[in-house]
Amino acid sequence: MSVSYSRITQVAVHLPAGRQTVEAIEDRLREHSPTLRIPAGLLRRTYGLEERVVADDGVLPSDLASHAALKALARAGLEPGEVDLLLFASVSADVQEPANAHIVAAKTGLTCPVFDISNACNSVLNALEVGDALIRCGRYRRILVACGETLSRLSRWTMTSRHEMRTALASMTGGDMGAALLVEAGTEPGIIAATFMANSTGWPAATLFNPYQAPGLPQGLDIDSQRLFASFLGMDARAAQWLKEHDTDPGELDLVCLHQPSVPFVRAISQRVGARPEAVVPTFARTGNMAAATLPLQLALATEQGRLHPGMKIALFGLASGASGGIMLINWTTPRTKVL
Repeated sequence: MSVSYSRITQVAVHLPAGRQTVEAIEDRLREHSPTLRIPAGLLRRTYGLEERVVADDGVLPSDLASHAALKALARAGLEPGEVDLLLFASVSADVQEPANAHIVAAKTGLTCPVFDISNACNSVLNALEVGDALIRCGRYRRILVACGETLSRLSRWTMTSRHEMRTALASMTGGDMGAALLVEAGTEPGIIAATFMANSTGWPAATLFNPYQAPGLPQGLDIDSQRLFASFLGMDARAAQWLKEHDTDPGELDLVCLHQPSVPFVRAISQRVGARPEAVVPTFARTGNMAAATLPLQLALATEQGRLHPGMKIALFGLASGASGGIMLINWTTPRTKVL
């Protein structure tokens, strides 16, 4: 009996039409925080942001995820009933109960089992890990991973001190989008291997407390960027060493998809991992931080730009608040496309 492997056979993203420039963000910030001096170009100098993608009011994470999921299925030539399992993996969510995957399934016509996977910005990467394991053990043959992010709504516009601005400024960089990946069983490995790591003592560096379960704690997205970056130190070296143990030189990878919370962050992590700058697909400057949707966005853009071809060896490198890190080594295969 042949051994089942898993491979990513389709990736799709849905980017809303709305855009918000850094100038517009800074103008609104000055309006809501008049006691603070907001230098012109602050977000551009600090994060490398030019503009971010913003969804219309009333658009939910499940809406964005559903648009991307339907696009992926249409490109693959599949009907909703041909999906065996749906995983919703995202920082953003419509509800805490029930699982958001139920809402996406109802909006897309899927009738398969569903559940959510949540690990901050590594949610999609962990969903691929789970999907790969379930396919390899023979439980399912076709799994759809869907993600919907509305991070622009976490922006903290009212600040009263320099300290508040230091921990709130990163909230101005979040963007909105949907993403979906189709993972299917195959006789040849697509997802070759993966490893994950954690530094859980770093969790206070980036927090968004639940106002219902933790009403006495600070509300709103609070990020100490320097402390968060420090919580990742060491994970890059472990990832590079793991790649070498799998006979892979980071500098020879055809494509490297990295979590992108800022341009300087991507530059620093790329250097520390040993990836070639030209192997990385830049997204942050024109979209903002897309959280868990960042990795599929880079895969989708690389495909559109003609940079991704069957036989290429690529790596997905995720970093998330907590802190957690993960790297997945992939042999890119021919995508499933609709036969016309």
